[in-house]
Amino acid sequence: MTVSETIRPASRNQLAERPLIWLGAITAGVIVTNLFAPQILLGLIGRSMSMPAWQAGLISTLTLLGYALGLLLLVPLVDLVENRLVILRTLGCAILAALATALAPTPALLLLATFILGACCAAIQMMVPLVASMVAPDRRGQAIGEVMGGLMIGILLSRPAASLIADLWSWRAYYVVSAALMALLAGALARYLPTLRPSARASYADLLLSFPRLLREEPVLRVRAWTASLVMASFTAFWSAVALRLPDAPFDLDAKGIAAFALIGVAGAAATPIAGRWGDKGRARPMFFAAHLLIIGSLALCAWASVLESQITGLLVLSLGTILLDVGITTDQTLGRRAINLLRPEARGRMNGLFVALFFVGGGIGAAAASLAWSFGGWTMVCAVAASFGVLGLLTDLATRTGTS
Repeated sequence: MTVSETIRPASRNQLAERPLIWLGAITAGVIVTNLFAPQILLGLIGRSMSMPAWQAGLISTLTLLGYALGLLLLVPLVDLVENRLVILRTLGCAILAALATALAPTPALLLLATFILGACCAAIQMMVPLVASMVAPDRRGQAIGEVMGGLMIGILLSRPAASLIADLWSWRAYYVVSAALMALLAGALARYLPTLRPSARASYADLLLSFPRLLREEPVLRVRAWTASLVMASFTAFWSAVALRLPDAPFDLDAKGIAAFALIGVAGAAATPIAGRWGDKGRARPMFFAAHLLIIGSLALCAWASVLESQITGLLVLSLGTILLDVGITTDQTLGRRAINLLRPEARGRMNGLFVALFFVGGGIGAAAASLAWSFGGWTMVCAVAASFGVLGLLTDLATRTGTS
């Protein structure tokens, strides 16, 4: 397979660099809510459609499985087909899938619609290489950081937003609102998104078969996907269990208080453009060290917060730990994305798809580890397990300099 350098034809309505980055961040933030909102809506959906607990649990699982499949099967298309066209068509399918979910009359059709919606959310990862391609290499880290900031805000707002909409109207209304927002987004993308036409001389099958070769030939991709998987494991381990800990002393939060606490993590998204800028200045290696040390230290704070007697002090310490945890996680992932987007321009779609697919595997491991840790040792054990992923990241920093330039 031979692939020439990407061609970027000019567009009459093409945005300047800064508005394009913001459009990428908004796109990521809006679309990603569809992946995490089902986690808070499971109970409402299950009761309204008389679904047994195991079947309702499939809603979130199938959404994420669909996303993983989209990363591996749809995102590589940006290395083969004009990017603007692929993104708009994928987003159009996401709009239809969200409406189908809202209108689904039976559990089987609902599960099918959520699976398709999850797959079409892969449009997020199509935007990242497009934005990276339109920005000069010395500003690429900052640009990716700002897009990732929008992604993190979307992830953290998805659950409280879905809960609020469901409380005001119904769970179906959430998917209608999501479809409407994505339709507005599609209009903006259709008008302003620049064209990016790869000059690939390969078949779609060849692109898919190139995944193992990319992993074998690109040590930066391997190492940065590994540390991104580790920090995602810390993220999911913490957020999977914290809602179980907050109702008890010293925190004593009700459902609304827990939803409000979830908003604290949004502050961590502010670190993404900063991390990107430092990466652009050649300081990625110390930033990786700092990120993994932050993860370890923040989880120590979170464990300490649970043994404090004062509710206010406990919440303040836990909030500080949560913010620092999210800063560490987003720093690693931003710098990792920057590193892989400085590699082969003709393979950015596949490498972004692989990168995200692999760190989602880490997220699944983290959630499973948190469940076991909670059963055997409660909150302290959860924090210890989540911190251990940070320790592995730190050991990786000591063992290699790959992807730190």
